Amino acid sequence: MIKAIIFDLDNTLLDFVKMKQFAVKAAITAMIEAGLSVDEEKAYDDIFDLYMERGWENQQVFDDYLNQTVGEVSNKILAAGIVSYRRAREATLLVYPNVNKTLIQLIKMGINLAVVSDAPSREAWMRLYYLNLHHVFDPVLTFDDTGVRKPSPKPFQMALNYLEIKPDEALMIGDWPDRDVVGAKDIGMKTIFARYGDTFGTVDSGADWDINDVYEVIGIIKGLNDV
Repeated sequence: MIKAIIFDLDNTLLDFVKMKQFAVKAAITAMIEAGLSVDEEKAYDDIFDLYMERGWENQQVFDDYLNQTVGEVSNKILAAGIVSYRRAREATLLVYPNVNKTLIQLIKMGINLAVVSDAPSREAWMRLYYLNLHHVFDPVLTFDDTGVRKPSPKPFQMALNYLEIKPDEALMIGDWPDRDVVGAKDIGMKTIFARYGDTFGTVDSGADWDINDVYEVIGIIKGLNDV
């Protein structure tokens, strides 16, 4: 009997990569309009290289980029970039199709909903509030709460302990097989690969189910619970 679903956050509930792409492009355009003399496409690649090197949640990425590119930070240019980034982020931070429909249906079915994410706590909660999903999940466990990143079993076990359920009573759904699938499987949970959010071109996820639309979760739950 499945009693809970544990969701990853970025690229599972919301299109994090699309948001980053739009927001960074908006920031670059604004910084160029404010006086920064750079090639737009190269700037985009350089900023994403910094994200890859220093983490997707790097709050100083534009400072780092300006220091790296022109050797100093102009507050005029930096402010233009940050403001445009935030505006674009708010405009493009959206849940995937059928997420809200799926969550409502799961709640009606009596399924508990949780989030286990490697994102910092503040950023995870900000995204949930932007999407008006802050009241849906309990618990919401982030890197700041667990101190480790997936695929460590600790975040998954903490979620199960909070929910007071056994591993075979929960499903884990995420977009990153090496973290979401491996970590959950290691403690005996069934797993779902969110192929719709895959950014790695994954061929074999190793999950129990691969889905192309989050609403497919409903059918999986009904089949397991004989609803």
